[in-house]
Amino acid sequence: MDDIAHSLAMIVGEAYFSNQPEEAYFYARDPGLMPPHKPDYVVVPKSVEEIQEIARLASREKIPLVPMGAGLALTGLTIPLKGGIVMDMKRMNRILKVNEKARHVIVEGGTSQGLLKAYLEKNYPRLRHSMPDSPATATIAANVMIHGQGRLTQQYGFNSDMISGLEVVLASGEVCKIGSCSMSPDWFSKGAPMPDLTGLFLGWFGATGIITKVAVKLYPKKKMRDVEIFITDREDLVPDMVYELTHTEMVEDINIFAQPKPMIFKDNHHIAIFITGDTDEELEFKRKMTWYSLDRFIKSKDGGFMGVPPVMKPTLLEMPQRSVSRFADVKKGGGFEYSGPIIMVEKYPECAHKIVELAEKYDLGYSGMARIIGRSHAMMYGFAFTFNRADPDMMDRTRKALHEVSEFALEAGGVFWKATVDEQKMAMEKMDPNTLGIMKMIKENLDPNGIMNPGNWEVI
Repeated sequence: MDDIAHSLAMIVGEAYFSNQPEEAYFYARDPGLMPPHKPDYVVVPKSVEEIQEIARLASREKIPLVPMGAGLALTGLTIPLKGGIVMDMKRMNRILKVNEKARHVIVEGGTSQGLLKAYLEKNYPRLRHSMPDSPATATIAANVMIHGQGRLTQQYGFNSDMISGLEVVLASGEVCKIGSCSMSPDWFSKGAPMPDLTGLFLGWFGATGIITKVAVKLYPKKKMRDVEIFITDREDLVPDMVYELTHTEMVEDINIFAQPKPMIFKDNHHIAIFITGDTDEELEFKRKMTWYSLDRFIKSKDGGFMGVPPVMKPTLLEMPQRSVSRFADVKKGGGFEYSGPIIMVEKYPECAHKIVELAEKYDLGYSGMARIIGRSHAMMYGFAFTFNRADPDMMDRTRKALHEVSEFALEAGGVFWKATVDEQKMAMEKMDPNTLGIMKMIKENLDPNGIMNPGNWEVI
């Protein structure tokens, strides 16, 4: 152990290595409900070469290696379940290149969403990227790794669909480039027309490799942005409303939320419709198109637009929306976790009923939220519960509620988003055996010693 500690310290420098209990305590947990598990070592590398050396050492000594962004996934994906080395990527945070005309940016694996947002606002004010509602410290690489959602998801799909290249360090220490960058200096395609190999790494939660560089597509940043809120008490009509909205192809983002407090929100479903434009005329045209698309629901008195008070608009238009994070402290105990499926939009009524049922059964504060993926191709539905970390009983009730969410998700035909270890096992039990066989082949070939974030996607 002392030899390994010395070797790691030599690789990254004494200041960026630790095996002390203070750091082990911090890196043993995340903000969610999974019990902590301490790493043996923590390293904070600065270069691809350092990561290669660490991977070779870990492979040679068969030590678990867990890559970490900001550790905000809530579902234990960066908790070192079998000890070993946690690799904090925060020093690898450079923005390497922006191609304005081709609209993409190449960043290092530890670059945060907030850093890129600020950089683009200062240097390329006509460009933007798809930013999730997680805190701005969340990393871009981690978001694409978990097939994350963001502020352009409704138009373009998952954030992992919006990449145009990867650089990955394998368990062997080898560097592998994925996409056009494997044979060209330009990072314009993640695969097509070649075989798309990004699936060997995306969704694997670091169990097949460590992302050291990622090219992210950028999109036009319009001069103006606005939000409308459509309210209905008919959850059964929400899928039809979403269909009409997405059919206009005028909407940047669609979020749906339902929660019991404040009382103004109780028993209603709120569809937040975000539109953008470069002129007042463009914005007004898009606004009218959204109004017309929902006209039949207004005429039937099944819904209507809510006047958004000026004091409320800045909160709704924030990117990321800090109100999402503030929900975590509703119970004044700093506890928050949400689970749920990527699922068909027509399952919204079932999800909406289920979250109320669970909240009443386990006496929990809740918020149900959905983000539309693509032109209503699917939605991410989040069952969010808040709890007090000083109340073990409340935490236990939350765990039970989330377990029922997992069972419901599979029964309803959904697939887990950023699945916990338990959900991964549930998914593999349900999965087509031939699909599972392909996953096993990938894992065994890319990580023959089983060192990469062990416990995650362990195909037996």
